[in-house]
Amino acid sequence: MSAPRTIAEALRAAVPRLRAAGIEDAARDARALMAHAAGLTPDRLTLHMTDALTPVQAADFAEHVAARCRRQPVAQITGQRLFWGRPLRVTSDVLDPRPETEVLIETALSAPFSRVLDLGTGSGAILVTLLAETDGTTGAGVDLSPDALAVARGNARLFGVMGRAEFLVSDWFGAVTGGFDLIVSNPPYIAAAEMADLAPEVRDWEPHLALTPGGDGLDACRAIAAGVLAYLAPGGRLLVEIGPTQGEAVTAMFLAAGLENPRVHSDLDGRPRVVAVNRPLG
Repeated sequence: MSAPRTIAEALRAAVPRLRAAGIEDAARDARALMAHAAGLTPDRLTLHMTDALTPVQAADFAEHVAARCRRQPVAQITGQRLFWGRPLRVTSDVLDPRPETEVLIETALSAPFSRVLDLGTGSGAILVTLLAETDGTTGAGVDLSPDALAVARGNARLFGVMGRAEFLVSDWFGAVTGGFDLIVSNPPYIAAAEMADLAPEVRDWEPHLALTPGGDGLDACRAIAAGVLAYLAPGGRLLVEIGPTQGEAVTAMFLAAGLENPRVHSDLDGRPRVVAVNRPLG
């Protein structure tokens, strides 16, 4: 069979390959990979279906499809993920920002803040978004991984907030100084026993340091609970993303640490996703 000559022909050939590799939405992923290879935005791909592929575009698309068949995430192949309307840079050194994490963004933006700390910032998705969505705010992002922080700095520069952000290599609060009226985190929360059941895209390609702390998955929340009062201003908010079965345990942990007014916010599928608490004013 001759090589595909147009975008449409290449897509028709790629979709069955992706399906055979176990990709659930093969057509969607093929289109995203083609848009990247052809230098188009996904929403304009339909207008170019009859365009001839250049040899370079054809080779790039073939390489992208082969990588996806190995279950590499689309975001790692294309190098970006749309999050809160912004195309954030993504590499294998950071978590692929999930739509579920936008619940944390929505909750954070529901009340004013002036200084925010993002614990385990990864790609910087949370910190960069919060700074970009507000005027005059400043913040810090910390992570154990220098490579992750390099990605976060790049995203801060890309979206014009680097002048209001600082990034630190830190084991939770270890290198943090000063106070914050908002502290946020999407910490590793997957239990060790759950790792084997994750999709290959997550289990085999994303950094395990950002996925699981081992054990029951709650050690990161324990570390946050143990240190947060030294950095959260009176009346300030703590927002932490959780696994869907962890709401009660994390809430109890934060209450025992001296925080108050717990709320659990659900994602679009109705699963508990963010625990919010406040430091008392007194």
